[in-house]
Amino acid sequence: MLSAREFRVNCVTATPLRGRVVTISVNWRFLRARRSPAGRTSFCEGPPKSELMELDDHAEELASDLGVDKQEVSSDLEDLLQYSVPIDEAKQSIRRKHGSGGGGGGGGQPESVDIAAVSTDHDNVTVTATVLTVGTRSIQYQGEEAVIREGELADESDRISYTAWQDFGFETGDELKIGNAGVREWEGAPELNLGESTSVAMADESITTDANTTLGGDRHLSALEPGDRGRNIEVQVLEAESTVIDGRDGETEIVEGVLGDESGRLPFTDWDPRSDIEADASLRVEDVYIREFRGVPSVNLTEFTQVSTLTDPVAAKSGAPRVSIADAIESGGRFDIEVVGTILDIRDGSGLIERCPECGRAIQNGQCREHGGVDGTDDLRVKAILDDGTDTVTAILDHDLTTEIYGGGLDAAREAARDAMDKEVVSQEIAQSLVGGSYRIRGKLSVDDYGANLDVTEFQPADDDPADRAQTVLDQLEQPAADGGVPPDTTRGGESQ
Repeated sequence: MLSAREFRVNCVTATPLRGRVVTISVNWRFLRARRSPAGRTSFCEGPPKSELMELDDHAEELASDLGVDKQEVSSDLEDLLQYSVPIDEAKQSIRRKHGSGGGGGGGGQPESVDIAAVSTDHDNVTVTATVLTVGTRSIQYQGEEAVIREGELADESDRISYTAWQDFGFETGDELKIGNAGVREWEGAPELNLGESTSVAMADESITTDANTTLGGDRHLSALEPGDRGRNIEVQVLEAESTVIDGRDGETEIVEGVLGDESGRLPFTDWDPRSDIEADASLRVEDVYIREFRGVPSVNLTEFTQVSTLTDPVAAKSGAPRVSIADAIESGGRFDIEVVGTILDIRDGSGLIERCPECGRAIQNGQCREHGGVDGTDDLRVKAILDDGTDTVTAILDHDLTTEIYGGGLDAAREAARDAMDKEVVSQEIAQSLVGGSYRIRGKLSVDDYGANLDVTEFQPADDDPADRAQTVLDQLEQPAADGGVPPDTTRGGESQ
């Protein structure tokens, strides 16, 4: 017979974790006090009469499907309905008990699996794992604010992310047996969902994790990836500016800027502004999460983030890491990198252009994709195809850099266009000065369905030895052929406004 303690609407008990309090949620809407025949007080209401009338039909259906005794099924159903388990959920639980119903094993708990074996084909699983990280934040769920705990678990086979919808009291480093954890897909991979029906207890035996597994959330900025939760960083605040946005609760003050450490730089947003975060401050920031913003990782601080001032200052790296274009694109987006390559061509939409006065997008023939017909404002930019032999990227130079390259500002560009009666003369002059040259370019890389774009912050002629760079390119081109592959595609490049 199934134990009612396995289901989320019963008066459940839980194993305390090292004396810590475990919060248990009970659906009180279904409960009322009544006196049992033995004289004990119960707070669990039985099933409505209509459900009791249908119980025999449900029991017969289940017994037939599962090939088990109808009386046993009927008894299980009656027990579950007594604790106000919805009939569909009760039937699914009985199917899991008898080895049917998607990813569950026999008995009251689903099958116990290694983390590497967890897949989205499972409904629920039991795992034994070490807690690598624990982060806390609030989210909007079904129109209400909910506080969740999230992070990663690991065993010897692999690691997996989790979301806990209540505070089970576990901490980083705890070794746990987690029963009846739900499985969902999150960012293309399985994730464990720990809810009211999940049991959490200390593991009976020590758990071995992979040698490459890092316990705790401490990371350098260069190691952070979108989707990371419960991370800790030690950084210097390079830029910080307070601004007001139209948030989910109306106008909201936030602080945005740039953080740096010895490995690189990343943008950040503090959703709960605090006075510690100011330019040049060296800080330890605990419990941040990372999301993708405008194509690159962004550090997010919440009301649960702890910030403390460091005694020893953090030396932020002044230069950007030099990488190949192929490696940069493979990373999916980088906030601050340096690449060296040859400009093959200048793309359409370079030179003297017009922008929408509302959104700043480049427009064509007076038409904005967002706002329709508008009176555009003049601007200068360059969209250059840069090739380093491993791949190509579209380098986007803004007004100031384009002015420097062109040798004149908007007035000079307008005059040249009037004299030639053709705006294209500006982009042609820029192409004559740039195409075929080798340049060292620093900026922010973003990658989308249209290709890769590098928003340029620094643009200089290359200062390395062209012969050495040419040999490097030749080596990179020859390697795929030796492996039976093909040289890199030199026609790619993103579109940007």
